[in-house]
Amino acid sequence: MTADFTAPRDAATPRPLGHLSATQRRVLTERQLREHGVPAALVAERGRAGGPWQQLLPGVYLLHPGRPSGEERAEAALLYAAPPGAGPGLCPPAVVTGAAALALHGFTTLPPLAGLDRIDVLVDHAWRPRSTAFVHLLRTAALPRPQHVAGLPVAPVPRALADLVGSLRSADEVRAVLVEAVRGKHCEAGALVRELALARLLDQPQVAGAIEGLMAEGRAVAEGLLYRMVREYRLPEPLWNVGLCLPGGAYLAGVDAYWPRQAVAVELVAREPQADGRAPWPRDARRREHLAGLGITAIQVTARRLRGGLERQAAIVRTALMASVDREPAASVVILPR
Repeated sequence: MTADFTAPRDAATPRPLGHLSATQRRVLTERQLREHGVPAALVAERGRAGGPWQQLLPGVYLLHPGRPSGEERAEAALLYAAPPGAGPGLCPPAVVTGAAALALHGFTTLPPLAGLDRIDVLVDHAWRPRSTAFVHLLRTAALPRPQHVAGLPVAPVPRALADLVGSLRSADEVRAVLVEAVRGKHCEAGALVRELALARLLDQPQVAGAIEGLMAEGRAVAEGLLYRMVREYRLPEPLWNVGLCLPGGAYLAGVDAYWPRQAVAVELVAREPQADGRAPWPRDARRREHLAGLGITAIQVTARRLRGGLERQAAIVRTALMASVDREPAASVVILPR
């Protein structure tokens, strides 16, 4: 069935809607239909029970009979949530989030989009529509810049997870979605923890346990990549997982790899350095400066950088090892197993 009108064309006849083909989602608001010249009486006639159209939500119509697809329901939710007259743009006025966003991102631990009873939509806190039917509205002071999936504005995975996890009560459910996010390479563990912290969810018991296991798993993966980097790119074998102390007993740092002859250390960190190259935490920066003052070169790497290019990270380490011959000898340190 098409959405074309077959009545004779004149000034009072609606413009045809044939551009909405059978392969496209055909979801329009009552206002958009009026802009096509469709009078309110005709909208009501076609949208009543048994008619060729369906009213999915107040003021939002599906221009074909039968069950709407998951994407059509999500589009209807966005149209309902957006302020009147809002255009798409780079920063749309409504963004799919929560389980619906994760389903669009391809998560398999959640029901498919068409099987969800609820679609969460982020809107600006100043806009006050009400949740209704299958649409659950979440107000926010800062809408995230969306990613477009299946033609729909969708919250990035960390934000969608934060909006979902707060409503989950089972620790198993929380762990399942968080593990899929990281193992499935939808996002980095560090980005996920930051978003959960912003949402003040890290203290919830079902979240805290899942995050602890996730970070441990992420570290194990990063350690495996570090071992692989040393061996594949034929770097000298370091001392693995050691602590560095001053001869008097003062503890300096725990590092993941250390080359004592060259006084070069590699440390795995969870967060990326800032744009200006500074360490993500002031404590990390102070530790690195302290080690540098002792003649020890400390290189911080993340799992993301290792996954993105082992060869590049190996080149950074090799350069530091070679440069050691031009540096003053490092201070004497005591090396302990960690």
